[in-house]
Amino acid sequence: MRSTPIRLSDLWPRRPAGTALPPGQRELQVFPRFADDPRRPLPPVPAEATLTVAGAVRREVTFAVAQLPELVPTTSLTADFHCVTTWSVRDLTWAGVLFAEFWREVVVPRCEPEDDVRGIVVRGLDGVQAVVRLDDALQPDVLLADRLEGAALSATHGAPLRFVSPGQYGYKSIKHLCRIELYRDTPPSTYGAKEHPRARVAFEERHSRIPGTALRWPYRLAVPVTAALAERTGRRS
Repeated sequence: MRSTPIRLSDLWPRRPAGTALPPGQRELQVFPRFADDPRRPLPPVPAEATLTVAGAVRREVTFAVAQLPELVPTTSLTADFHCVTTWSVRDLTWAGVLFAEFWREVVVPRCEPEDDVRGIVVRGLDGVQAVVRLDDALQPDVLLADRLEGAALSATHGAPLRFVSPGQYGYKSIKHLCRIELYRDTPPSTYGAKEHPRARVAFEERHSRIPGTALRWPYRLAVPVTAALAERTGRRS
């Protein structure tokens, strides 16, 4: 990725050369800050950040984010990132702990989930959240990431911790992760109908009601201005 300032012209998704991207996606050469509300400021990150696991568990437990590598081995993962608004960035390298291992080695023995848990709600310090089915969260490439491209995760991309799910659109990859709530009955989404229950990139599940193909151009046209505003807000935070 480039380290030079992002220009508005950099933020128009273009047809990729070489290997094809998933249906409806186009490529960006930069990885911008992006948000459903581009005016939302970056949240303050506490010096001693924590992650709480709660909800349908017998014991609610809070972990220090700095403690996670002591609980689960760290790993790195290189994957493409796909935004629901049709832009993709290729070959981002994240590092952190695999969610499936965190679930198996930490959540199950320490929190004791109820037997009928169906999924999780991942919540960020900025108030944003996503509803994720448990089978999607336990995919082998889902990560609790604290590093990106060999450096500590920046506030722009989700410090102190980000839930990264490469097989789903980016609105499931919640930034500033601070809380994971297990659920039995699917809770309402703060995104409303815009949040697809699965949001799988390969199936173009962009929206819970509207076909993904119908949203390609409306979403794509909003990318440059939305990203530019989000970048500007991030610099002012």
